[in-house]
Amino acid sequence: MAVRAVTVLGSTGSIGTSTLDVIARHPDRYSVHALTAHSSVNDLFEQCRRFRPVHAVLGSAESAAELQTLCRGEGLAVQVHHGAQALNAVASDDAVDTVVAAIVGAAGLLSTLAAAEAGKRLLLANKEALVMSGQLLMQAARQSGALIMPVDSEHNAIFQSLPATETGVSTAGIEKILLTASGGPLRNLTLEELAVVSPQQALKHPNWSMGPKISIDSATMMNKGLEVIEACQLFSVDVDDVQVVVHPESIIHSMVSYADGSVIAQMGRPDMRTPIAHALAWPERIDSGVEALDLFKVSGLHFEEPDTTRFPLLRLAFEAQRAGGTAPAILNAANEVAVAAFLNGDVAFLQLSALVEQTLECLKISPASDLSTIIEADSIARGTTQRLIAQAAA
Repeated sequence: MAVRAVTVLGSTGSIGTSTLDVIARHPDRYSVHALTAHSSVNDLFEQCRRFRPVHAVLGSAESAAELQTLCRGEGLAVQVHHGAQALNAVASDDAVDTVVAAIVGAAGLLSTLAAAEAGKRLLLANKEALVMSGQLLMQAARQSGALIMPVDSEHNAIFQSLPATETGVSTAGIEKILLTASGGPLRNLTLEELAVVSPQQALKHPNWSMGPKISIDSATMMNKGLEVIEACQLFSVDVDDVQVVVHPESIIHSMVSYADGSVIAQMGRPDMRTPIAHALAWPERIDSGVEALDLFKVSGLHFEEPDTTRFPLLRLAFEAQRAGGTAPAILNAANEVAVAAFLNGDVAFLQLSALVEQTLECLKISPASDLSTIIEADSIARGTTQRLIAQAAA
């Protein structure tokens, strides 16, 4: 069996570290070609010590110089680089078979596109690449022969619940994609209680261990809204063919409803190593380090309709997907700025949805036919949201 070389973009985050945990269990199958991080020099150094990559990439020249010094002191022959161009290079390197796109936010867009254009097996954990430029990404994959394997537990569950083909999956015969949502840590709070929620409360997800941005998105249900948009792009379905189902236990990761009345679901423990292992090895199955689900210990499975009055960002995501063009990119950009402001204590929890909605209302929706248009829409939306925050604080 040939050893497959893997690049992990965003290796020090939760998805990146989980990926490396799976890879470490299979040294006969996978080697690490490149690791990247934005500014976590010490964490990246420890990963370099353990996995001995050929390349390492950081966000700034200063961070890269610091890592280079640490690696030389340890006698590591790691080539250290910095910046967006270096990210694109390790994502499209001919020596790489598989690229894990785990950089959070719009910062991961260009390197994810580079991997798709280079025909890699792309383990996609970066939501923004699909939300902002889904048509461009999927078109690039079709043209290059890249295999996009979703790593989000929900989209990976959908992939597993669809009929397999030689090049992926088919949506023939489906009625609806049923996208499950835990409801987050604030699911049962009233509007009055949500008005005074602190960042610390919103960060405490009941089931998953995630980074701060995605944790806040889970609390607002924007995370599920972004996943709706992703599902439409990944599986070429209309937004009205996707239904969100609140499932607090996070045991069923998503389902597919078929024309014959069947519903097929993927179940498992809430551990990201399961979808990562599936995406790495598909169509084979490998050990992920995750224990099998013990059904005798599952107390029950519950399902609810989402409440878009208390969590309007989910509604806004559906509306943005229906509008099309640059609307999803604007939605995503406004949300990123608003979430950063909330984590910084500059806006209240309920202002998050208001800021995103106001930004969408302020800006013109254009066809998302090229990357420059999408990047411009992203930039304008960020500036608009920042001005709205400043006006609210004045």
